[in-house]
Amino acid sequence: MRRALELAELGLYTTDPNPRVGCVIADQGRVLGEGWHARAGEPHAEVLALRTAGQGARGANVYVTLEPCSHTGRTPPCADALIAAGVARVWCCTMDPNPKVAGSGIARLRAAGIEVSVGAFGQEARALNPGYFSRFERHRPYIRLKMAMSLDGRTAPATGGQLWISGEAARADAQTWRARSSAVLTGSGTVRCDDPKLNVRLNYGAWVRQPLRVVLDTELRCRPDAQVFRDGGALTFAAIDAAGSGDLEVGGEPQVVERVPRAPGGLDLDAVIARLTALEMNEVLLECGARLAGAFVARGLVDEIVLYVAPSLLGENAAPLVHLATPLGTAPASPAPGLPRNFEFSDVRRIGDDVRLVLTLRKH
Repeated sequence: MRRALELAELGLYTTDPNPRVGCVIADQGRVLGEGWHARAGEPHAEVLALRTAGQGARGANVYVTLEPCSHTGRTPPCADALIAAGVARVWCCTMDPNPKVAGSGIARLRAAGIEVSVGAFGQEARALNPGYFSRFERHRPYIRLKMAMSLDGRTAPATGGQLWISGEAARADAQTWRARSSAVLTGSGTVRCDDPKLNVRLNYGAWVRQPLRVVLDTELRCRPDAQVFRDGGALTFAAIDAAGSGDLEVGGEPQVVERVPRAPGGLDLDAVIARLTALEMNEVLLECGARLAGAFVARGLVDEIVLYVAPSLLGENAAPLVHLATPLGTAPASPAPGLPRNFEFSDVRRIGDDVRLVLTLRKH
């Protein structure tokens, strides 16, 4: 099963919106076939492993990181393929949260006389697919906030302008978080000030999947020639009553604008996330300024923080990391749902000259 998990991880950057799944077929300690799901629409891990194992799969054990599917989507059901191959036993890490499966794959295998065991390495399998499980269990994507700061918690010089906080190694590492995401979301302020591309520039194979680029532009004030709108475009969310067209064209490429209700200080973030959930976004990466980051944190919408800390000082007047506003003259009686004390460190490591902290939301 550990090997199956290793295989599943090979699809970290490519399987979206499908889950990352690995499969090993073995008999009496001898591996007969392996497979991992690479892209939506292509064969699932079980089918690839069966192709390698051939007739040897009959009477063998199958180790797969997610319940075999039981419905016909882009590909036929994997449960049927395992039954037809005559395997003796299936071990799977966890049930599939997709209601189209949700135990029916296991039930179909058992009805065919195949022994099924569920639960080994379940947490590891879920950790490979936090967004997939979140989308079906919580009805929203897994949201990750990526930031970089100086030692004194600042993100931009007081004089304004662009400044690389983290070093080249950290910026390259940040690309891996972008590559695994379904969408990269930013605000209009970041687009106007930094003009980011928000694309993936990793070289991890002949086929590179680009995440959906999302811009929250309440009043539709971003320049149409901004880099984020090039090379495939971006999805822009604006206020229902904002002036401007519902569809824009930049450099001959259509740019879709979707309208959502306003909320204090900007857009209704719940409405934005609901739409991204409907678009099958599993993992959403926030690369935005302090105000938008603070709005997501205050709404309790941030599940994980990836923070790069650089060995530099910018001074007290420089831009803060996160802006968390509270009414003047008041103090919350208890921590707000998203305040930092509700996070815990899950990983700390050196990346070049910087330190990368990964914090996840406390479960209790």
